[in-house]
Parts: sequence; C-alpha cells; structure tokens
Amino acid sequence: MTRSRRPGGRCRWLAMFVVLLLGTPLAAAAQDVQVRSDTLFRFFERDTATVNDAKVAPLYEYLQLDYGRATAKGLTVHAYGWGRADLGDGDYYDDDVRGQLLYAYLQYAQPFSNFSLRFGRQQVMTGVINDSVDGLSLAGDLGPFFSLSAIGGLPVAYDTSSGRNGDLLFGGRLAHHWGTRYELGLSYLHSADDGEKQRQRLGADVAFGLPGGVSFDGRTVYNLESEGFAEQVYQLRFSLGPVSVRPYYEQYDYRDQFEVTPQTPNPFRILAGSGESLSAWGADLSWGGLADWELGARVRQLSYDVNSDDAAYYALLLTWHASGQTQIGGEVGTLQGDATGNDTILLRGYFYLSGSGNLQKAFLSGDVLYAGYDQPIYGVDRSWSASLGAGHRFLDDALEVKLNGDYSSDPNYDSDWRGTLALSYRYDQ
Repeated sequence: MTRSRRPGGRCRWLAMFVVLLLGTPLAAAAQDVQVRSDTLFRFFERDTATVNDAKVAPLYEYLQLDYGRATAKGLTVHAYGWGRADLGDGDYYDDDVRGQLLYAYLQYAQPFSNFSLRFGRQQVMTGVINDSVDGLSLAGDLGPFFSLSAIGGLPVAYDTSSGRNGDLLFGGRLAHHWGTRYELGLSYLHSADDGEKQRQRLGADVAFGLPGGVSFDGRTVYNLESEGFAEQVYQLRFSLGPVSVRPYYEQYDYRDQFEVTPQTPNPFRILAGSGESLSAWGADLSWGGLADWELGARVRQLSYDVNSDDAAYYALLLTWHASGQTQIGGEVGTLQGDATGNDTILLRGYFYLSGSGNLQKAFLSGDVLYAGYDQPIYGVDRSWSASLGAGHRFLDDALEVKLNGDYSSDPNYDSDWRGTLALSYRYDQ
C-alpha cells in the first residue's frame, strides 16, 4: 500500500502562519512610517583595462523604508537597498553589480513576550552567524534563564555562483543568563552551496557583569570543517579611579578563519593558504580627569607564527570636547617590529566643529594621517592622507548636505584625489 500525502498538507504550517499574520493588526500607525535616503555622488580617476585616467563618477542611492519601528510589538515591515549609476567615461564598474536588496522582511513581535519572528531577506547576527539570508528566523525566551534564536533559509552570498539549487543555511544560538550578571551562549552555523557543504562552525561566547563596574566578555569560534580554532577574542573592562582600563587578547588562525570557496575573494584565499596565525594582546587606557579633556594610551603586541615576526604598537591619544558635538583630537604612535621595514611612525589629527549663531546648522570636519617608514616601499618612505568636509542641515535637521574632499599619497599612488557630495534625508512621522 502506497502512502500518500493529503494535498497541501506540508504547507499547512505556512498557511497557519499567514493566517496569523493577516489576523494581526499592523503595529505601525501613520506616525511610525520612517524613510531614510542617502544619495552619494563620488568622483575620482582610475586606470581601467581600456582607459587611462578614466573619469569615474558613480551615483549611489541608499534607501531604507520602515513601517513600524524594529522594537515595536505586532507586525512591522522593513526594507533597505542600494543602486548605482556610473556617470563617468570609463568601464570601472562593468564587472560589478549595480544594486542590491540588502534586506526586506516582515517582523512579528508578540505583544506579551519577547518572542519575535522574521520572514524574508534579513541580516542575521547571532553567535557565529553573520550572514544575509532569505528565510525565516525566530528569537525568544525559554523561561527566565534561557533564550533561543534560530535561522533557516537560502544564503544570499551563494546566489550569484551557481544558482540556488542545493543552497542552504541554518543555525542558531542557545543562551543561559541570570539577569545582567552573566550570559553564556552556544551557537552553530551550517551552510551549503549547490549541495556542497561550505561552512560548519561552532561558537561559544560569555559575558559577565562583576561587582565594582567590572565586566568581562569574549568568544571562541571553532571550525568543524578544518578542525581548528578560527578565533578567540576576550576583553576585560574596569576602572582605577578616573582611569578606564581595557586589557584584551585576540588570536586568529587564517587557515580556519577563511574557507576557500568559489565566493572567497583572492586576498582571503592567499591568507587561508598561508597557514599563518596572529596573536594580539594589549590594553587601552583612558583618563577623563578633566572636564573637557580625555587622555588615552594604547599598547598592542602582535605575534605571527609562520613568519616568526613580533611587533609592538604604542600610542598616546588626546581629545578635547566642547559644547555640542565639537571635538578636536590627535594620536601619536610608533610601531616597532623585528622584521626590516616594520618600524613606522604614525601621526594623526582630526576635528569636528559644530556651528553656532547663524551657522548653528553647519559643521566642518577634517582628518590628517601621516605614516613614516624606516625602509622605503617602492622607493617611498612615507604616506599621508587628508580629508576635509563641510555640511549643513536643513528642514529641522531632516536634510543634511555634505561635501567632502580626500587626498592621499603613498607607495601605490603618487597622488589620489577623491570627492563626495552626500545628501541624507530622514522622514519620521
């Protein structure tokens, strides 16, 4: 006797879900409609395969639409994407995509609990998962001490390689927590492209809130395919009077961090095949003993396994804060390494000036960076870059117009000029 499935039986759960959504009033009212538009016009010169000093002038539009806030209860709708048109005379972007839908999903948040559900294209960041997925995700509490988040669907990154047949991504994170005292999480990720397994990772993360304002957090990621630890990152935060201290430790194994797949960019393929691993440890210190001044120090030690090179970076930072958002700051640092050519002097200065009086809606920003090398690179022993921007806000700060210019000179480019005109509009009603 042959078993048969009743027509539509396997879609019953989906039909029930649709009925639930249709029967749920939209959480957004007219005052919860939000629109965000960022229009960027850039201009610079580049050599292409067919033209030297081609005038490249891309026009970008980033558009975000929200019907209901992401933190609202009930049903809300969210979408965000970008598009580009090249107004220049070259073919600089001929091999690149001209736009992309970054996310577009329905979200349902249960009014009487922390349970939420998303359906559609979404960026998922939980545990070892940091992917764009076309699918279904859910998150919620499992009693007072546990929480769960899960995702299943089609990975967007694999869509352009060989179609979507056999593509799959699923995973999630289970966490145990006790208020704000601590949280322990365990996460898993599995992805496949055209039926072939691409990534399989297991992660653990911890966060502790200790007495006296002390906090500790970190994560460990294990690559189940290569059977090695991809990364381990931990940091501690505490205060000694007016001094804030953040010691940390980081370890990355390139062989386990970067999987070699058809979608892996060439630089990461080289890193994955190098067998190199990097360990970094150090501390950041910040002293805010004066009302308008902040003094900081940074120490970072780097150690490479294959090249057997060690390097240390030491820096002092100073920032002055004024009324509004005005601030002026700088950094003086030095990198000292075992290998020839690693010794570098770094100087940086930046500012952001808020307007006042008749120019209250205006602002001016700038950033200058200089690096000097102990050994020339392609015959050049220094590099520097400078950025200057000016802008103004209109329509009760709903519209912001900013013009920015950048210049850099380094071992790769004798001189490189770039400019950007940006218009940002926010509608929130």
